Amino acid sequence: MHLEIFSDTICPWCYIGKRRLERALKARPMPGLSLRWRAFQLNPGMPNGGMDRQQYLAAKFGSAERAGRLYDTVTRVGAEEGIRFRFDRITRTPNTMRSHRLLALAGQHGMQSALLDRLFAAYFTEGRDTGTAEVLLEIGLSAGLPRPEIESALAEDSPIGTTLAEDFLARRQGINGVPYFVFNGRFGLSGAQEPEALYHMFDLAREDDALVRV
Repeated sequence: MHLEIFSDTICPWCYIGKRRLERALKARPMPGLSLRWRAFQLNPGMPNGGMDRQQYLAAKFGSAERAGRLYDTVTRVGAEEGIRFRFDRITRTPNTMRSHRLLALAGQHGMQSALLDRLFAAYFTEGRDTGTAEVLLEIGLSAGLPRPEIESALAEDSPIGTTLAEDFLARRQGINGVPYFVFNGRFGLSGAQEPEALYHMFDLAREDDALVRV
């Protein structure tokens, strides 16, 4: 079974969705599962250097107060999954292009899940600016990625075609929100779904695999 997940590294529901997926896989292991995290940018027009957090919240939600009410819900749901969101620590909303390039590099080493956990924790718990090369270098090294490869992936002249292509693919398929789960390239599921919804998709994809083998 193949599972691709479109997500953004600053998407709180993607963090929650990842935890719920892990719970589902712990309860219902899928031997031979091939899992890949694909790039999606919630803010494709974000300046390269990111944006002041308060300005971002005002532009996206109308006001920091309205955003705070929405994030109260996210914080409550996250706590149920063992995530301690600290939105109060975030001072900048980053451009996520570099972090997606680092995540793609981690995929080449079979380390995407571990690196994504570090990216989420750095941003949502520690309030770090995960759009900067310095922070991402530290995160990549802590995950065990080779320094030369990290520096190459984060360089200003590093190719960004794969990241942009994945984002374009998602939008071409009508995906406008994340997380978005794609099973066997055929069956889609939107949102940070509870394990029960994922179980249904596991069964559907497994039946699809069986039909292909017949």
